[in-house]
Amino acid sequence: MTSIAEAWRAASQRIDRLDARLLVESVAGCTHADLIAHPTRLLSADLLARLDALVKRRASGEPLAYVLRSAAFYGLEFMVTPAVLIPRPETELLVELAMEKVRLLSAPRIVDLGTGSGVVAVTLKLLLPEAMITAVDVSPGALDVARVNARGHTADVRLLLGDWYSPLGDERFDLIVANPPYVSDDDPHLRQNGLPFEPQMALTDGVVGGDGLACIRLIAGGAASHLLPGGWMLIEHGYDQAAAVRDLLHAEGLREVTSWADLSRVERVSGGCLR
Repeated sequence: MTSIAEAWRAASQRIDRLDARLLVESVAGCTHADLIAHPTRLLSADLLARLDALVKRRASGEPLAYVLRSAAFYGLEFMVTPAVLIPRPETELLVELAMEKVRLLSAPRIVDLGTGSGVVAVTLKLLLPEAMITAVDVSPGALDVARVNARGHTADVRLLLGDWYSPLGDERFDLIVANPPYVSDDDPHLRQNGLPFEPQMALTDGVVGGDGLACIRLIAGGAASHLLPGGWMLIEHGYDQAAAVRDLLHAEGLREVTSWADLSRVERVSGGCLR
């Protein structure tokens, strides 16, 4: 038998110490405080085998969120699997801007295009209980994850399967939000930092030699047909794409086109409203 402290030390020789601790806590069903207060607690052979399998996955480069099947976003915990992107802190800006744009509406109609794990849609529903929120994704696997997250947080979000606007018909909204694929197909970062484990269709539009803006062009192109008068469109994009996205929004006739910076002072979200 091996104690949880011994298991932590052994795992720390193979992976980052914090990652090792989190895996031990997950397998043992304990907190950090438990680990410190009761270091001699023993792990069964079955639990040790499970821990070893998780450590191997992390050591191979698989992101910790996939190994734990959990990630934090906006102070909440969400299930994540390799069917969806791992939520990034930068995307919290999209949520904050969305709330600002509809704060004066009693029951805003909001659609989240390419919802993935559903973190944006579910978080907005929790923050704006009266809002009518729709989430769209082309991946059945992603919608399954979003459905689990919506149920887990008791968030009434309508989930639709389809490519961008296709399942929406002629519906119009007060707000369209999107965090679409925007990494160019040949970007070397796609082969680094755990990104090979994430769904490539959620990272890049797959256009060989493209600029990563193909999906954003499609989303911007639907603004006039799917926004209510005065409605806003907000799109998350790459660190160097703000000017190009603003040009796309201007070309679609949107007004008050602006880009907003994240906490790293990178222009991360651009948007505009329908006159």
